[in-house]
Amino acid sequence: MCGFVGFTGKIDKSQTVLDAMMHRILHRGPDMGSSYIGDGVALGFRRLSILDLTEAGNQPMMNEDKSVVVVFNGEIYNFMELRADLEAKGHTFHCGADTEVLIHGYEEYGTDFINKLRGMYAFVIWDAKNKRMFGARDIFGIKPFYYYVIPNNEGMIFGSEIKSFLEHPKFKKEVNEKALRPYLTLQYSSMPETFFKGVFKLPAAHYFVFENGKMTVTRYWDCEFDPKPQPYDECVDKLDDVIHESVKSHQIADVKVGAFLSGGVDSSYITATQMPDNTFSVGFDYNKFNETNYASELSEKLGITNYRELLTADQCFDAFEDIQYHMDEPQSNPSSVPLYFLAKLAREHVTVVLSGEGADEIFAGYEWYADTPAMEKFKKLPLGLRRAMGAAANAMPYFKGKNFLLKCAEKPEKSFLGQALVFREEEAEEILQPLCKNGEKPYDIAAPIYARVKDADEVTKKQYLDMNMWLPGDILLKADKMTMAHSLELRVPFLDKKVMEFAETIPTDYRINGTDTKIVLRAAANKALPDEWANRPKKGFPVPIKFWLREEKYYNIVKEYFESDYAATYFKPDAIMALLNDHYTEKANNQRKIWTIFTFLVWYKRFFLLEK
Repeated sequence: MCGFVGFTGKIDKSQTVLDAMMHRILHRGPDMGSSYIGDGVALGFRRLSILDLTEAGNQPMMNEDKSVVVVFNGEIYNFMELRADLEAKGHTFHCGADTEVLIHGYEEYGTDFINKLRGMYAFVIWDAKNKRMFGARDIFGIKPFYYYVIPNNEGMIFGSEIKSFLEHPKFKKEVNEKALRPYLTLQYSSMPETFFKGVFKLPAAHYFVFENGKMTVTRYWDCEFDPKPQPYDECVDKLDDVIHESVKSHQIADVKVGAFLSGGVDSSYITATQMPDNTFSVGFDYNKFNETNYASELSEKLGITNYRELLTADQCFDAFEDIQYHMDEPQSNPSSVPLYFLAKLAREHVTVVLSGEGADEIFAGYEWYADTPAMEKFKKLPLGLRRAMGAAANAMPYFKGKNFLLKCAEKPEKSFLGQALVFREEEAEEILQPLCKNGEKPYDIAAPIYARVKDADEVTKKQYLDMNMWLPGDILLKADKMTMAHSLELRVPFLDKKVMEFAETIPTDYRINGTDTKIVLRAAANKALPDEWANRPKKGFPVPIKFWLREEKYYNIVKEYFESDYAATYFKPDAIMALLNDHYTEKANNQRKIWTIFTFLVWYKRFFLLEK
């Protein structure tokens, strides 16, 4: 695990610039740092040693004649299998690190080698003979990759974190106002172009080739849900076997490996399968916002040491600026805050942790995926009538049953944007200044993704959308950034190529119905977990921001941001202050809307006012 930076093109003092870029991501790799300067290319690397702790495993890594150079962030779980294949074809290996299979795999198979990889990764390969840059991101988007093409054909800047770009003299730092509109609805940066104008995310399951000043991005993998008829018990047993094999492969390391543990089935199943020495949990010192007791109880039953911590509001607000700095872009999922502290706690004891991210998306763990019996009955009404009722409900203030009508009124393409829906489109427009109203509408961003699965059932469409937007844009982004902020490697065994291949075959009614979610996964987990853990309803990672924002101290912190001159550049001051005051006086529950605006303003202040 590590971080990398780099650029192409000619600049003065390349090594000095590269060193400064590497220093920006020191937290990703505190153990070692090295660089490569070639003909028009510079590569920098910060290493967190996990496999082959010797200097032989350091990067940038080169082939024998130094014509192929790689920087790589992540883990290749099938590297021993790939290594054996490449050695049989005559390639010689010099260390025990998984990185070396990327070099020889590229030499042997070219860009097609990407299809052989099983793991989490973002990497860049410099082909010095052909003056070609090749790079890729894993199929789920577990590891980040950003790039900026310098205008006037002067090269490209790339790396694991955007903040490293700030050190490059040809990077022009500007806010991408078009990203704000969809962010207010979705709570994360959902467009290919980030909140920094001209900086793009390489999408999950894509590779790029940069050659002769031209950037070409290509999708190399896509999930294809293709349910197969199979006996339920047999499906449960096969899934349990697949999970056990994945967890085993994800434990390969030469350092200590622990686990994040909440009260839910996903992390509990991983923990019971893994049986680490230590688990880690955090909660809040507010009533009903502390599930660490569940984690402690399960750890005791399994004979595992559980470390846990209760967080205060002061801790969270004091750290929030640093949290947004590490995020690179505004991301208002409240669970980022406890995850930041959870990673800090774990790093005091281990270097690697396993976690349960991804199970909800690939096994259908969200209640919004399913139709309840009442919804199934309602959907028997004519579509035109349902749409009219949905349109009427959408135009009205919130009332009990509004979400029911909106969900039933349309097919997913018109009603479902994923697990977050903070501001409806018209609500976002009401608070934004004119310069920010030209961004894409969230449903327009989702449309081409839905188009790829236009013939699938509704559950599969929703899962597919979340796998392509919510999972890489929210869940995995905060998982990477919050753990790497503390030099901790996070591994996610549910998001494994072999697990996904089996998940694609599971019948829809084994995944979810009107009353239960992740049906077959819960049954598999029940082999290792007591009923209470296997069947516990999903709660997410609850954070008491509703109550914080009704305390004068924290209300005033947010108020200072809302009343700032820079806030008025992007938002209508009266409109956002009304949201804050109505919540403070308990006239409305605007917690998520306030937090989403506040997050953007904290991010903006950190990068555009405090940053040199």
